Amino acid sequence: MHGLLGVRCRRRIPFKEEQEMNASGDQRRAEGEGAGVPEVVVVNRQRVTSVDLEWVSRFAGEAVVRCVRHSGDGAYALRGMGEVEVTVVSDRRIAQIHRDFMGVPGATDVITFQHGEVIVSVETAAMYAREHGHGLEEEIGLYIVHGFLHLNGFEDTTPELRSRMFAVQDPIWSECLEALR
Repeated sequence: MHGLLGVRCRRRIPFKEEQEMNASGDQRRAEGEGAGVPEVVVVNRQRVTSVDLEWVSRFAGEAVVRCVRHSGDGAYALRGMGEVEVTVVSDRRIAQIHRDFMGVPGATDVITFQHGEVIVSVETAAMYAREHGHGLEEEIGLYIVHGFLHLNGFEDTTPELRSRMFAVQDPIWSECLEALR
């Protein structure tokens, strides 16, 4: 089991922008299959670890197309978002966000804000990637899927809800990895 301790918040976090890439479903939209699929912007706001932002952006584009099809609460909120931002930060920064917005000390792997922002810790992702024998970007991809599913109404606050969420999350993650091979 991965360290997905993701939590949901409702306020936007101000950052100084460092590196950004779009990962929209533009190709799918052009082909008519991306209706209701938000554009995804992936931003790297850390300098701790090198991240293949192009790969992560492609992954995010694959993930959003799949995640909009699944809703934990029947509202399909992700479909109504014009844009979703994925921000990669350090453990230090995510710990600050965790404390400031949730009152919880310490770093976590992913925090989701309901307005369409998913914040991912690169250092936590690196640790779990090593532990589970796959790449950093693949672990970041898992956190992206997790965050998108939170945006679409999935919860993981009880063992039953976590099981339900992971039953959707894990196949989506695997499909996205396969699509990028």
